[in-house]
Amino acid sequence: MIVKVCGMREAENIRQVEQTGADWIGFIDYEGSPRYVADVPEYLPESVQKVGVFVNASLPRIRERRTAWQLNFVQLHGKESPEFCRDVQETGIRVIKAFALRTPDDLLATESYTACCDYFLFDTPCNGYGGSGKSFDWEMLTHYHGETPFLLSGGLKPESLDALLKFSHPRWVGIDLNSGFEQAPGLKDAAALSDFIDSFKQNKYNL
Repeated sequence: MIVKVCGMREAENIRQVEQTGADWIGFIDYEGSPRYVADVPEYLPESVQKVGVFVNASLPRIRERRTAWQLNFVQLHGKESPEFCRDVQETGIRVIKAFALRTPDDLLATESYTACCDYFLFDTPCNGYGGSGKSFDWEMLTHYHGETPFLLSGGLKPESLDALLKFSHPRWVGIDLNSGFEQAPGLKDAAALSDFIDSFKQNKYNL
């Protein structure tokens, strides 16, 4: 199971989160987010994968950030078309496309993205873009029959552990943690993350 911790910004906090057992760390390049990273963080993690999160950004902007932030993945949270995702993928970087799910019918939109995305991220709808801090009904994912692996997002917090351990899907490969583990926007509780990630991975692998 992949554990992504998103919305990182402060150098020392990035160092702390890098030691929690997280696999990916995300940096948000969207000015509408309280976790927006304006410049290159003073410290970039070395032992985990780096994800740049974008909302309707231009391809030159993504290329620029990819180089500056040494990105391994690009996560697209806006209205990016399948063609745009393919253009990003053809630059040689892996692509994660986010989808906000209100009803099972929203899953139909994923079909045209299968060939141009490496992962999907299923999230809770909210006004604007970004996280809502709320979870959605995971039951609707029983209607997802695609081949592209996905991460669960949306309001995950320490209390979500039991539900995550009970959840299963053949294409589910990870989780995305953010506001549910924050002391302030962009500042994560590393101790809480470490405890949660350890419990999640140990129990999930032992099921």
